[in-house]
Amino acid sequence: MLIHPQFDPVAIQIGPVAIHWYGLMYLIGFGLVWLAGSARIRAGQTVLSRKDLEDLIFYCVFGVVLGGRLGYTLFYQPSYYLSHPLEILYVWTGGMSFHGGLIGVLVAIALFARSRQRRFLEVGDFLAPLIPLGLMVGRLGNFINGELWGRPSDVPWAMVFPQVDATARHPSQLYEMALEGIVLFALLWWFTRRPRPVGQASALFLIGYGVFRFGVEYTREPDQFLGLLSAGLSMGQWLSIPMIAAGIVLFLFSSRHPARQN
Repeated sequence: MLIHPQFDPVAIQIGPVAIHWYGLMYLIGFGLVWLAGSARIRAGQTVLSRKDLEDLIFYCVFGVVLGGRLGYTLFYQPSYYLSHPLEILYVWTGGMSFHGGLIGVLVAIALFARSRQRRFLEVGDFLAPLIPLGLMVGRLGNFINGELWGRPSDVPWAMVFPQVDATARHPSQLYEMALEGIVLFALLWWFTRRPRPVGQASALFLIGYGVFRFGVEYTREPDQFLGLLSAGLSMGQWLSIPMIAAGIVLFLFSSRHPARQN
């Protein structure tokens, strides 16, 4: 049985200025996206330029933060935030939704594509292999903060999170880091190494993330204020189902068109 290290949530303290691990993970995540995106540009896998990449990341920063926060308030605790609307702005207290962040990124892609006169799916296909890098470090941030812990378990690598209780649990944050981050990145990076029909990379991301998230949710402790919903599924699972369905439909639809570079 392992014990969570209980990291200090503050990564860097310089006088009165404190940089928290979770905020640092966001910076690292966007940095990795920039590095990987630059590599795709150098390899000639996109018509986008380095300036386009930087602008796209700028758009996505706002999409992730605004969408993630609004998604959390609407999907997970709408009644609470309706009663305390100002607390929607308190992003430093935690509470971000991946599915809300995804919607925010989709809006950001749409705005960027329109400003550059590019097709929405072409931009989405370029970005799809890069997103898992951000997810990877984001889940690492969850683990460092000791949040989003797993359900009780007796597996050899089960971990006690002292801030919760003395029960050994799945380190579900690390499962998500591995599957939604490392494995999904490797899959999409390999898939996009040769020309594919427009929309297929985006579709594979939706399917891959949805399937991995749906599976890992069986090891993740449901939010106390929600518990399990209909059919014994968590909110994360219910939100992943339409992702998987949309990905399958998009993949099949895009297969009708010839392959081309993103």
